Amino acid sequence: MTASSGTPNFRQSELDKFAELANRWWDPEGPQKPLHALNPVRLGYVAGRCPLAGKRVLDVGCGGGLLSEAMARAGADVTALDLAADLVRVARLHALESGVSVDYRVQAVEALADEAPGSFDAVTCMEMLEHVPDPGAIISACARLLRPGGWLYVSTLNRTPAAFALAIGGAEYVARLLPRGTHQYRDFIRPSELAAWLRESGLGLEDVSGLAYEPWANRARLSPRTGVNYLAAARRPEAACARSGGASRAACCSTSTARCSTARPTWPPPSTACARRAAWRRCRWPTCASTSPRARAR
Repeated sequence: MTASSGTPNFRQSELDKFAELANRWWDPEGPQKPLHALNPVRLGYVAGRCPLAGKRVLDVGCGGGLLSEAMARAGADVTALDLAADLVRVARLHALESGVSVDYRVQAVEALADEAPGSFDAVTCMEMLEHVPDPGAIISACARLLRPGGWLYVSTLNRTPAAFALAIGGAEYVARLLPRGTHQYRDFIRPSELAAWLRESGLGLEDVSGLAYEPWANRARLSPRTGVNYLAAARRPEAACARSGGASRAACCSTSTARCSTARPTWPPPSTACARRAAWRRCRWPTCASTSPRARAR
């Protein structure tokens, strides 16, 4: 459900499309072959910022449970949501066969956010935002579910000509790595759009990294290029910072907790100093966004 209108925040055609793939979700040579290659990279991206052992983690849009099971094996207490009942059924069966404990639910993330706000140390939402009518509502619900200092991890597709050529033309029509119609270009999400939703939800963007897939080797890796697939990490402010006012609040806006990446940034332009980019990324107060380098450039 969307936060604003109460209308369903899903397309039944999307649920039906992925439900058709349910029985072969865990086949590493099946329709989800690229997802199997991406999964270790996604897991590493999450665990590298939030060690999973003993953490309570929510996987939103879990599908058949590839990432959910991997995080549970890494020691996390995992709850996983999807609205496709057939996919959840497959995920539960595979977890039983594998001996992995995951709490799979057919439930909307917005509903869980109303029931249990501030319950999770980390939330993942991978390859889902481009398939829903209101991605901003999903981000908002994920933010509400985070504890102070909690992490949100997102992966999606950039709305660029390169993404259209590779993710749709190449993957669906030429190489046939994905079923035709898996993606719609109009639903792809620019990093700047994602960053705006994060700010509106009270989260600070910590990192944006490209996610490259090499079909000839069936191998994936992180990349400085974010023109097609990309991962993003955002964080909810710590409780002490959230309660601060005046000078303390200003200090929160100017204290970096993100490492300044040596990878080529998507924004500001590559010629801009790394310190200036970090100054925008580390601001965790939505109201401070107007003072960020990107906001001043608009």
